[in-house]
Amino acid sequence: MSTRNTISRLVTLGGLCTAVALAATGCGAGGPAPTSGSAASTVNVLVEAGGHAELTGVAEQCKKDAGIDVNFVELPYDGMFNRLSSEFSSGNVSFDVAALDSVWLPSFKDAVQPIDEIFTDEAKKDIFPALVKEANVDGHFIGLPAWTNAEIILYRKDLFEDAKNKADFQAKYGYELAAPTTWKQYQDISEFFTKDGMYGTDVKGAVETEWLAHVLQAGSPMVLDGENVVIDNAAHKEALDFYVSLTKSAPPGAAQVDWAAAQNLFNQGKTAMTRFWAHAYRQIPKDSPVAGKVGAAAMIGGSAGVAGVPGPWYLSVPKATKNADSAKKFIKCAYDHNGLGIESSLGLASRISAFEKYQDQPGYESFKPLIETLNGKATATRPATAKWQQIVDTVLVPLLQKAVAGGDSATLLAEAKKQIQDLLK
Repeated sequence: MSTRNTISRLVTLGGLCTAVALAATGCGAGGPAPTSGSAASTVNVLVEAGGHAELTGVAEQCKKDAGIDVNFVELPYDGMFNRLSSEFSSGNVSFDVAALDSVWLPSFKDAVQPIDEIFTDEAKKDIFPALVKEANVDGHFIGLPAWTNAEIILYRKDLFEDAKNKADFQAKYGYELAAPTTWKQYQDISEFFTKDGMYGTDVKGAVETEWLAHVLQAGSPMVLDGENVVIDNAAHKEALDFYVSLTKSAPPGAAQVDWAAAQNLFNQGKTAMTRFWAHAYRQIPKDSPVAGKVGAAAMIGGSAGVAGVPGPWYLSVPKATKNADSAKKFIKCAYDHNGLGIESSLGLASRISAFEKYQDQPGYESFKPLIETLNGKATATRPATAKWQQIVDTVLVPLLQKAVAGGDSATLLAEAKKQIQDLLK
């Protein structure tokens, strides 16, 4: 499952066609009629259900700045890829801008047009490096990142500041209890809090992202290095062995724990720490036993430094649209007013300056750790292959589930390499 799809389901931001036009035309299974003429003042924007909220403020501002009305067409994630594939293949699109999950860029790179003019030197300095790199395909920028996210560390501040816990931890491990800055500390703290019905952390065997972040921290590209499958190298094994080692301080049944399960465990007070998407810090329910008791810290680095796996979405203009000028004006509005997304339900942006504007405000304590993680020197986006989601679903997640259930890591990685090589043939 896509990172963005996961986030969307976690925050339950609405469904198909619950919020459509700011400039009022209908929304149906077929979407609005194609626009015609380069001077059209209405831009049809195709978004995954939930993405509409991130862009509502931008659309309102674009109406003021450029006189452009914006009509949102929302589809569920699982239907968006098929819709995009069908219309791009036909050459007859019903939208002028599409919000693309980053894993889709390799599949649709030939169907969207360059937007190099938006990526000025100044703009590139204000977008996280991994996203600038991913947006550039075959020498041209084909998507503007509209929002992004990454995993950081959320921890029970009340437990960490408890005098008895501090004294007991100091006595047992010989150093002060505080938000971990090394993985050894993370292991120690996880072990310490695994008692009396609580667990120190979680292990999400049903998702691949955390393990792959450890791979980056160990100094290797994730799974693929260009066209070479490197999933069986030493860094992947080191990362997998470390990830599996945490199961002794995590709730049982790790093979079935996904994002939603891990979020529920933390919000219910069952885990002392979790590695989780930064947006979740602001979405802890007020009636949760941990509300107001949570701290945030940057992702920890390995030998290669701090690394996370971002979850960006990009705004792209199809080559087949007849409304390219207005479409590009909308995307420019999305860059100029990127910070408006922080006021939305999901509460994310993609510009460094947008996060920095809020980072010192109460309630946004997760933003400094998020900025540090996204700027990490080893942070990297997922491999640029059209087969990535298939690799995740059929190889990586089953591998992790077997590993956390006690499978031999070297054997599992060797088998995974062959499976991926067969998929890429």
